[in-house]
Amino acid sequence: MESQKYQYRPDYAVQPGWVLEERLDAHGMTHAEFARRCDRSPKLISEIIAGKAPIVPETAFQFELVLGVDASIWLGIEADYRLYLIRAIAEKRAEAAGTWSRSFPVRDLAKRGVIRKSASTGKAASELLAFFGVASVNAWKMKYENVNAAFRQSPSFESDRAALTAWLRLTEIDAQDQDCDSYDVAKFKQVLAQVRHLTRTPVREALKNARTLLNEAGVALSLVKPLPKTRVSGAAWWVSPNRPVVALSGRHKTDDHLWFSLFHEAAHIILHGKKNVFVDRANGGADKTENEANQWAINFLIPSTAWSGFVAKSSFRRRDVCDFADEHQISPGIVVGRLQHTKQRNWNHLNTLKTRLQWSDE
Repeated sequence: MESQKYQYRPDYAVQPGWVLEERLDAHGMTHAEFARRCDRSPKLISEIIAGKAPIVPETAFQFELVLGVDASIWLGIEADYRLYLIRAIAEKRAEAAGTWSRSFPVRDLAKRGVIRKSASTGKAASELLAFFGVASVNAWKMKYENVNAAFRQSPSFESDRAALTAWLRLTEIDAQDQDCDSYDVAKFKQVLAQVRHLTRTPVREALKNARTLLNEAGVALSLVKPLPKTRVSGAAWWVSPNRPVVALSGRHKTDDHLWFSLFHEAAHIILHGKKNVFVDRANGGADKTENEANQWAINFLIPSTAWSGFVAKSSFRRRDVCDFADEHQISPGIVVGRLQHTKQRNWNHLNTLKTRLQWSDE
């Protein structure tokens, strides 16, 4: 994901009244004289100088005629000043919500370039609000309280809600940048069969091609490095009625976990509704939807009849695993992962057949 680009924003703003006072002194003009020339009341001019009244377009035009300073300049100074005041108020409110902002992995988000590092709690909170695309802490709570219900099956969500919602927001931003066709469930199932064969190719190349294929079926595919304490393998949800998202974390850094997570999340998109957000740990959960997604992914990757035959005849040696993977056009790491999951092989056996994942910053 690309880093956000920020404009220079100074921590101060010039009050329009100060500029006006300076121009009047330069012209040797009193407040009363200036008010008469502008056909305005002395009270209004005093209030503008004191910062109590704003400079509106009509007044700015009169200032231009009398002082020779373009109306757009007066309006620009006024707008900058008023926006500065609004930001200051917002930061004070955010400062009061310091507990909220401190619950997020701010340092890690700053390293990724999605927020700016700040020593001020108020500024950090403002950065987080902008990152989440909400105007207030209350708006964030309203948005993510709705998400909370959808996360009820995930213990990892309860362990660190702030970190997990931040990771989800990262995947959402990544998904928004993808050019997807309208969702087509039949095409989605077709491209998943193609993605299944991609598991045999180098992971980086396979993921790139998988994203292209899923985008053509109307599905966004996001791979975003997990944040500390997220403890999540993947997620699936609908950002709009025609745009589902499959998000992966690559948390366990092996191809078998990565590909199983992709097909598990794909199952949620195909089998379950559009209202919930499904967030899954490495081994899924114990509820009905998780079991359904697990079973769908297991059978899609390795059909049950083929697996039964393999288990009945194989001694599970390296050569057996590779031959079975070749026969069924799938990564041998996925076969190893399933053997380990079903306890037919220990977790430390045949791991050299798995492909290790590595992030570019490691």
